[in-house]
Amino acid sequence: MSFRWLLCSLAMLVALHAGSAAAGAGNRIVILYDAFSRSGDMARDWGFAALIEYGGHRILFDTGNDADIFGRNVRTAGVDLSRLDFVVISHRHLDHTGGLPFLLEVNPGVTIYSPKETFGVFGSTAPSAFYRKQPELPEEMRYFGGHPPEIMTFGTAWPSAHFRWIEKDQEITPGVHVIALVSDQPGTRELRELTLVLRTPKGLVVVAGCSHPGIDKIVEAAAAIDPRVLLVAGGFHLPSASDAEISRIATTLHDNLHVERLAPGHCTGEPAFALFRKTWGEQYVYAGVGTVIELPEQ
Repeated sequence: MSFRWLLCSLAMLVALHAGSAAAGAGNRIVILYDAFSRSGDMARDWGFAALIEYGGHRILFDTGNDADIFGRNVRTAGVDLSRLDFVVISHRHLDHTGGLPFLLEVNPGVTIYSPKETFGVFGSTAPSAFYRKQPELPEEMRYFGGHPPEIMTFGTAWPSAHFRWIEKDQEITPGVHVIALVSDQPGTRELRELTLVLRTPKGLVVVAGCSHPGIDKIVEAAAAIDPRVLLVAGGFHLPSASDAEISRIATTLHDNLHVERLAPGHCTGEPAFALFRKTWGEQYVYAGVGTVIELPEQ
């Protein structure tokens, strides 16, 4: 074996290792699920999931639409889901929760932060005082025979999961926040959604699932933590929005909220991709499935 051949072989191994989405340590976002990609190795499907590594934390944000596709992409990226600090599920739609069965196979004990809803797929509790009582009814016509528990517990689609419900903005661990908002848009009115926010020395990194409450409202809420917004990534829910609405969002994020970098994906929509790329120029970040977005050091 020649020395030159050995050097070439080592160089190839290093290049392959560097190209892996999960290779090495660092602060980054790895896009694990989306419907567009530069990589022929990652399966494309409608939905969203991302691994966020920052400050020693490993956070999974959403799980995509299909457990088999999610598992394939996770394995292709070389991501180990058994080593997570916690998971954040943005909202109840299946294109963000479909991969939960795969996640729970790999890491059944992981803590999963999800929106708190009175009745919902993540489970919940509510005081039995929520319903009116009618004492004159015979016992067999009364809920719980007229003696309901003080707190009623409702089931979940994933009974083995360890959900922790979030109802309002919360700092989960130092520098890692979750913004909790409620949609007021037709079709998703009253839908609760969580957005992940990282506090970095250069400003906030905001990772959104679908932005049903409005990406502008989400970033405004995040700016209360720090007005410097370094990066906004994820789905912005503009796939069928008018050009005027997309332009309004672009102006608000770029000119009013001074978002430095933008990495739109998932339900943002192709017309929005085009306008946002034009608006942000070199600060526009491609974010198809398989992409690794580097984040600043702590």
